[in-house]
Amino acid sequence: MKSNLDGFGNTCQQPGVQTYSGTLSLAMRFTSTPRGARLARRLVGVRLHEWGMPYGSGPHEAVVLITAELTANAVRHGHVPGRGFHLALRGTAEPRPVVVRVEVSDTRSERRLPRPGDLPQPDPQSTGGRGLVLVEGLAARWGWHPRADGPGKTVWAEYEIP
Repeated sequence: MKSNLDGFGNTCQQPGVQTYSGTLSLAMRFTSTPRGARLARRLVGVRLHEWGMPYGSGPHEAVVLITAELTANAVRHGHVPGRGFHLALRGTAEPRPVVVRVEVSDTRSERRLPRPGDLPQPDPQSTGGRGLVLVEGLAARWGWHPRADGPGKTVWAEYEIP
């Protein structure tokens, strides 16, 4: 274990966290199941707290919600039997604002997402279809692109703390 700058101006112990150029990062593959999505969300919550973004704070809750929506979508709409999804989390502190970027990659290529600003309005009677609307409302920026390292797509969102 070594001491790192946590990306939010505090010194802390960071087991298993890669740091480079003032950026904190986490990357991990999960099974494409509801349990995998739940574990990814919980890991992000723990890591944010370790990085100095405490449980219960507005930014912590927003990034965890963004992660929950993106991972749930990967499981529900991007699932390919036998293949998982990949989560990447990065935090930067300098220069301000602090930016936390969440990326979720799945292996399903044929399903395309609307672009930011082009999301359809969800049916008021429907119980689903609001995940990306929530992400768009919370994130400073979001989008998606085809995966560079294989089939599928990566959906990303960036949350800013001034």
